[in-house]
Amino acid sequence: MAGDNLIVHSSTSRSKSPIGIKEELECALTGKALLNSPHFNKGSAFTAEEREAFNLNGLLPTAIHPLAEQTKRAYEQYRSYKLPIAKNQFLQSLRDQNEVLFYRLILDHLKEMFSIIYTPTEGDAIEQYSHLFRRPEGCFLDIEHIEAVDEIVGQWAHPDDIDYIVVTDGEEILGIGDQGVGAIGISTAKLALMTLCAGIHPNRTLGVVLDCGTDNEDLLNDDLYLGLRRKRVRGEKYDSFVDAFVKAVQKHYPKALLHFEDFGLTNARRLLEIYRPQLPCFNDDIQGTGAVTLAAIMSAIWVTKVELKDIRMLVYGAGSAGTGIADQVRDAMVEIGGVGKEEATKHIWFVFTINISTVGTRQLPILIMI
Repeated sequence: MAGDNLIVHSSTSRSKSPIGIKEELECALTGKALLNSPHFNKGSAFTAEEREAFNLNGLLPTAIHPLAEQTKRAYEQYRSYKLPIAKNQFLQSLRDQNEVLFYRLILDHLKEMFSIIYTPTEGDAIEQYSHLFRRPEGCFLDIEHIEAVDEIVGQWAHPDDIDYIVVTDGEEILGIGDQGVGAIGISTAKLALMTLCAGIHPNRTLGVVLDCGTDNEDLLNDDLYLGLRRKRVRGEKYDSFVDAFVKAVQKHYPKALLHFEDFGLTNARRLLEIYRPQLPCFNDDIQGTGAVTLAAIMSAIWVTKVELKDIRMLVYGAGSAGTGIADQVRDAMVEIGGVGKEEATKHIWFVFTINISTVGTRQLPILIMI
């Protein structure tokens, strides 16, 4: 086509990124197709030479505005929205149009926008996913078509082109529970954070949702719900589905790290233990939460001059995050504090609530030592 091997100049700065990013990219798109590609679209930043080369004359206003001016305009538009969910949807729309501008805007205002692009506002967007849906983003796999998983996963990129994959089955999303197919929003939101905070190029990532059905009655009764309209599948079929996905990742993207996100309590740790020996993988709720909490504890004991081996810790809640924290702290006590694993375990306690039929619906706190 006319645009083969033409060059589009990137508006990003490679000097601020921890990974190598080409400042010039080959682009075969021209005209409206180029403007409709969020990865290549530069909006009003296209130079006169680029507008001529890519057949953009007449498709853009005359003025050429570099990224700084575009960001100023986008921020004014962002500020015009009052509700957090409206701000979230504006940013999502911007991402669908111009990725470079999306990331530049948020980087310039990260503290202000973090709660909009992630928790708590992203939780609202996920709950309303089927009603707010405009354009698909990410990879959708459903448990009724396990035989198609390998082909679907393999169609996204060449083997060397994916560095980071975030996958969820949507069972325990951001404290709001089972969100079914809407959980794709947590995968893509977490990947945006990986770009903003870790410098991973967005075009080298893949967000995935494993649609196994849902136990959320509100979704099952919603005529607009976009996922499988059935109760959540568990057991052998679920395990086969997850295994088919992991094997497809190993086959097609052997250099990628697989990040498990917001799996339910019964599956999160179990799947991590199964697949950790097989490929580079990470469970954010278990390992990520544990690592961040351990870092805070290490800072606190440095300030207070307390020995790590002498602390006693009470964890409220025995879910994926709570047990992940306990694991990290216990292992640190062993490695750094020099105490045995059994002794370290005695320093950590869980407290959580359970319903007991003999006391009606009251929740009683139960204290259990790990």
